[in-house]
Amino acid sequence: MEIHDAIERADREGFTREPPKTLKGQIGYLLKQLGSAKAVAQEIGVTADSVNRYRRGARKHPRADVAAKIDDAVRKRWQPLVRKRRQKKAATSTGITVETRARFGYTAPVGTTDDGRFRRLTVHLPPEYAQRLFDARDAGASDQQMRGIIAEGFKEIYFQDSGGRAMGLSDVEINDIDYLDLDY
Repeated sequence: MEIHDAIERADREGFTREPPKTLKGQIGYLLKQLGSAKAVAQEIGVTADSVNRYRRGARKHPRADVAAKIDDAVRKRWQPLVRKRRQKKAATSTGITVETRARFGYTAPVGTTDDGRFRRLTVHLPPEYAQRLFDARDAGASDQQMRGIIAEGFKEIYFQDSGGRAMGLSDVEINDIDYLDLDY
């Protein structure tokens, strides 16, 4: 889920306010969002009684795995309008910047080098690729499908220089990703 995680990190970078940091604040926020202690309990994997104890302050230190689930649940729901606004801007006007170090392989005409090799690339993809990535994520696409969208963008923008070279190139693949970061 590398690309899903990268989109989530990029969303978090756009927060205008920090999410609640205290356990009571986080549980209070989740209760407002989900409506009941039972719903919060199902989300984070504890009992409803535990959720109420966290809310009251009777239990102040959840297990590390539960604390991580609480933090993730809060961050996933934090500032949805800010996220939507940034994503809409990326999908309609600014595009998305992808920075990665990965092995790129491609199919090329006979007589050219098509051996895959590690490259470190930072490529700004146009808005239509941002829209396709967001649509794919919202539709539940796999990481492999989202890699295909990014690879297609790299093929067009980086390898073919927007139609200026390497027109015989087809099927760019991204493999062995060391890291991948998105910004929009």
